Amino acid sequence: MPLEILYQDDYLVAINKPSGLLVHRSEIDRHETEFALQLLRNQLGRKVYPVHRLDKPTSGVLVFALSSEIASLMVDQWRERAVDKRYLAVVRGYMPEFTHLDYAMSPPVDKYAKNEVPKPPQEAITDFRCLATVEIPVEIDKYPQSRYSLVEAQPHTGRKHQIRRHLKHLSHPIIGDARYGKGHHSRYFRDHFGAGRLLLHSWYLGIQHPVTGEALTFSANLDEVWTSLMARFGWQDSLPGVLRTSTEALSTDCA
Repeated sequence: MPLEILYQDDYLVAINKPSGLLVHRSEIDRHETEFALQLLRNQLGRKVYPVHRLDKPTSGVLVFALSSEIASLMVDQWRERAVDKRYLAVVRGYMPEFTHLDYAMSPPVDKYAKNEVPKPPQEAITDFRCLATVEIPVEIDKYPQSRYSLVEAQPHTGRKHQIRRHLKHLSHPIIGDARYGKGHHSRYFRDHFGAGRLLLHSWYLGIQHPVTGEALTFSANLDEVWTSLMARFGWQDSLPGVLRTSTEALSTDCA
């Protein structure tokens, strides 16, 4: 299947990256043979240049430049924190209505890097908004019921695994997070809800066009795993408006 293109002009292209696809070749998954960079290059018939990244299991908005010069200009926006990034996550437990977390983190140690020296903590800031909650009558961990929240995360810095690590720090790990999450809950979602992926989705990205200066915003629709969960938990009306409409449309198409 071709990658879903959200936007394209002579300078930029934005896609909706599916979960499970690496942005580019990495030592993290040496066996992988397909990457978003390669697939998009083949799909467009021209070189593309990454300007930011999403973790392999994270889905959503991913932007590429169509020249190295434009890529450099775009990277500056990330470096200057001039990008508006928003993610959706399903987490364990009931989160507060709003949480502002300023919690510095050391970069994760790369297990493939030889003789890597741990680095000092770096500033990491994320805002979290709880959009909806649900309780299911199933004992998964140590309580007779299990609670979950639908959360919007807005990171203001760009540290590796920032949202995932911040939510772990808050004791609300993301469902499906093999590294920072709770295995009992992730396995239950996989086996009973068909949600065998990291439930983290980059739904919105706001940038400034590097040539025209125009404000650009991209939104990436939810996949069928997300759409099914939203319907099961009755969370459709709690989604941001543009996603609510697309989710309703997909649910109608699948009916």
